[in-house]
Amino acid sequence: MKTCVIEGATDVGGLCILRGCMPSKTLIESANRLRAIRHGREFGLHAGKIEFDAGEIIARKRRLISEFADYRREQLEQGDFDFFRGNAAFVDKATLRVKGLKGSQETVTARSFLIATGSVISTPDIPGLASAGCMTSDDVLDLTNIPQSITVLGAGPVALELAHYLDTLGSRVTIVQRSAHLLKGMDEDVAKAVENAFRKRGMEIFTKTKLLCVERNEETRRVIFEHEGSEKTVEAPAILNALGREPKVFGLGLEKAGVKLEKSAIAVNARQQTSTPHIFAAGDCSGPFEVVHIAVEQGERAARNAVRFLNGDSGFEAMDYRLKLYVIFTEPQVAAVGLSEDEARARAIDYLAATYPFCDHGKSLIMDETDGFVKLLADKSTGEILGGSVVGPDASELIHEVVVAMRFRATAGQLATTPHYHPTLSEIWLYPAEELAGISPESAAILPGAHKAISLSEVRD
Repeated sequence: MKTCVIEGATDVGGLCILRGCMPSKTLIESANRLRAIRHGREFGLHAGKIEFDAGEIIARKRRLISEFADYRREQLEQGDFDFFRGNAAFVDKATLRVKGLKGSQETVTARSFLIATGSVISTPDIPGLASAGCMTSDDVLDLTNIPQSITVLGAGPVALELAHYLDTLGSRVTIVQRSAHLLKGMDEDVAKAVENAFRKRGMEIFTKTKLLCVERNEETRRVIFEHEGSEKTVEAPAILNALGREPKVFGLGLEKAGVKLEKSAIAVNARQQTSTPHIFAAGDCSGPFEVVHIAVEQGERAARNAVRFLNGDSGFEAMDYRLKLYVIFTEPQVAAVGLSEDEARARAIDYLAATYPFCDHGKSLIMDETDGFVKLLADKSTGEILGGSVVGPDASELIHEVVVAMRFRATAGQLATTPHYHPTLSEIWLYPAEELAGISPESAAILPGAHKAISLSEVRD
């Protein structure tokens, strides 16, 4: 297809590279190395005075992100398509008006379009919030002066990752969350494990709150909220607004193209088509998940479906979120794939669940990383794995074993009989898999004679 790409941002690279995944994980890697050094005595290691330089941490981040962004810009500038730098808006269903970043203006016509404009930081309508001078994730990613204390509004992935980072660098962190537990949308036991670990580190956490207002004076900022029937005030020199993001759809002239919104996002079907069939959308601007790998898959399917649409081919590809995957790079890390228990119950699925803690796992004890657990969900009648979650060391890596198993619709028994090297973190999956297989109908056919992993508690017994 003859193709053009229109990019309106001053810097080319997109959210993930410039202000999202890559810069935040670069900072968190520095924090994790600092935590490891501080815990050296547990391993018989003795370091001198342990210090950090926030300026050097940010400088490393900028160097790496510049390299990532330069490569992405080169791909776009040298690609086999036209690349326009400007902001586009629909004039009608087949026409865009592009206002160039340097003042030029031109018209682009096409038979099909893909909207992938991403999202922007949300500022909810809370009295005083917009005028309080709150930091956002963008600000923290360039922060060279770490505040003595900070109040974090929200407890989603961005909020908790940056809370972890700032706490490690010495900031006294208070988290104020409106929902009943951290990480809204994940199972409560998963969220509780993170909360317990954060409290053990010294963070103060308030859940199930109602934000009333934010006040500011010369030196401090106050967050006033309701909690457990009473009014509370938290005061700190800085506030991080991490209350979420919203689709970036303003100024696109969607109404002129007949493209409808659902709530605040572009409404799409499973084929990524909007209400105007030749116009597609993908990523944060359409949802339903703000996750990079899902946005990539949506964009690829949308492009292939656009070709099919223009060729009159009815064999469209539909998105399948069965393997939806989340990772939160806190300490401990959090990861989940597939169904949560709440989702399984909501769909009236007859399932089984089994967990196993890291505090009873050999490699975890060797690493002195004992917070958290793993959990597997399986269909009660077939044993097929429906979902998995991890709170603990290297959760971001461990979860992919379950992703692969689910990709090929493996059962708990098949996972339980898959060889795992000892001692490794990944062998912890054998314990919940064996428990599920032992109480499901598949067990009689699969488990006899299978390798049996031995936990520490069994050794002690």
